[in-house]
Amino acid sequence: MKALVVDDSALARTVLLNACSRVGIQSIDQAFDGKMALEYVTKNNYNIIFMDWNMPNMLGIEAVKKIREMGRNIPIIMVTGLSDRIHVSEAMKAGVNNYLIKPFKPETAIEKIQETLSATPS
Repeated sequence: MKALVVDDSALARTVLLNACSRVGIQSIDQAFDGKMALEYVTKNNYNIIFMDWNMPNMLGIEAVKKIREMGRNIPIIMVTGLSDRIHVSEAMKAGVNNYLIKPFKPETAIEKIQETLSATPS
């Protein structure tokens, strides 16, 4: 399995990398903003993407919309501190499959990974 972790926070990336390896995802790419994420998505096939909302150069929500416009149905977990209904609703409308609210524990990230992958048709 292959994952893409997109977050400008080194701490968040580290926790997500740890969670991925604990569920058996061994191939993990990292991006620091939405533009970099789009470059990776055009060149690679991922089983899951973790996307931060607030990042420089391109917001995560914009990157999600562009990934969906490309016809890519990769499961995406939005990782953000924005937990109000308006942001959650906007993320779901953009094509996000799940939502992980910062700050989070590694166990919560693992649960979201398993939940998202089990809900995604193979």
